Amino acid sequence: MRIVSIVGARPQFVKLAPLIRAIEARTQADDLEHVIVHTGQHYDMGLSDIFFTELALPQPDYNLEVGSGMHGYQTSLMLQKIEQVLLEAVPEIALVFGDTNSTLAGALAASKLHIPVAHIEAGLRSHKRSMPEEINRIVADHVSDLLLAPTATAMENLQREGLGDRTVLTGDIMYEAVLLSREIAGLRSPTLENLGLQSGEYGLITLHRAENTDDPSRLSKILDTLNVIAANDLPLIFPLHPRTARQLEKSGSDWVAQPRLRLIEPLGYFDMLQLLANARLILTDSGGLQKEAFFLGCPCITLREETEWTETVKGGGNVLAGADPQKILASVGMWKERYPCGKADFSESAQKFFGNESASTAIIEALFTFFHNRN
Repeated sequence: MRIVSIVGARPQFVKLAPLIRAIEARTQADDLEHVIVHTGQHYDMGLSDIFFTELALPQPDYNLEVGSGMHGYQTSLMLQKIEQVLLEAVPEIALVFGDTNSTLAGALAASKLHIPVAHIEAGLRSHKRSMPEEINRIVADHVSDLLLAPTATAMENLQREGLGDRTVLTGDIMYEAVLLSREIAGLRSPTLENLGLQSGEYGLITLHRAENTDDPSRLSKILDTLNVIAANDLPLIFPLHPRTARQLEKSGSDWVAQPRLRLIEPLGYFDMLQLLANARLILTDSGGLQKEAFFLGCPCITLREETEWTETVKGGGNVLAGADPQKILASVGMWKERYPCGKADFSESAQKFFGNESASTAIIEALFTFFHNRN
C-alpha cells in the first residue's frame, strides 16, 4: 500500500512524527510505502525546516514551495502542484491532516483524481464559518473516504452530518506527539536558560489568527490588555508570528510592548514545548496550543469566543475570553488563584477525552482495514 501524506504547516509536521514511527514499525511486516509531500505553506525557517530537523523527520519526497498568499491563490497553486505529484506517485491513499489550506487542496486534488482520501483530525467544528479553518475542515471531511476522528465529540459531529459510516475513532495523534516529545524538550532545549526564565514565573503568548490580527481594533485591545497583564500580574514571553509582525508593521501601530512583555522570534518545536511546560499560563488563539497546554498542565486562556477543542474546556484546563479585556484579565486572576504555583495536572481528563498514546497505531490499522476492504 502506498500512502501519500500531504503536509504544509507546523501542527501537521508535529502530527507526522508519531505516524512515521508507526509506519516504520509496520513496514517491517507489510508492503507499505510512504511518500511525504510538503506544500511549502509554512516556508519560513522558523516555522518549517526546523521542525523537520528537530523531529528527526525524513526530508519530504516533494517540496512544492508554494509560500504565502491570499487563500484562493495559495489553494489554487497547491491544487495544481499536488495534482501533478499524485499523478506521478499514484498512491492508494492520500492522507491529509487538520484544517489548513494544504488540507483542503490535498483532499480536493486527490478526490478529483478518484484517489481515496483519509483525514486525520476529522470532525472538528468551531461552528464559526467565518474562520477559514472551519471551511477547510467541512470540505475535507465531506470529500474524504475515511474520517479519522480524535475524540467522541468529533465522532458525534460527523454522525450528525451523515458521515458516521466512514468514521473511525482513533484518539488524538497530537496527544501522542506531545507525550513523545516533552522529555526530549526537557533534555534538549536550553530556552529557559537562554531567556533567563524560571519555571512558573512567566506567562506565554501566541497570536496569529486572522480574526485577531487582521482587525486593527481587536488586535489593539488584545495587545493593550497584554501590556496590563505584564505590568500588574507576571512577565510575558511573546514569540511573534510572521503574520502578526506583518500586521503591526502594515498598520503603522504606535503600540509599544511593556518592558515585562518580551517579543522574541518564532521558536522551534522543542523550545516551544519547554516554554509551554514551564509557563504559569498561556494566552493563545492557536487550536493546537490549547491542546498542548492541556496535555502539559499549563492553564490556558483562549483569545477566541469558541474552540474546536471543547474537551479542554470541559476538562477544566481552558477558558474562552475572546478579545474582551475584562474577560482576559479575570481569567488571568482566576488561574493565578486556582494554581498559585503555576502547576496543574489535567492528565486524567486528557486520557478521558483524547485517548492514550496509540493514536498513530490506530490510524495505520484503520488505513489497512480500509485498503483491504476496498480490494
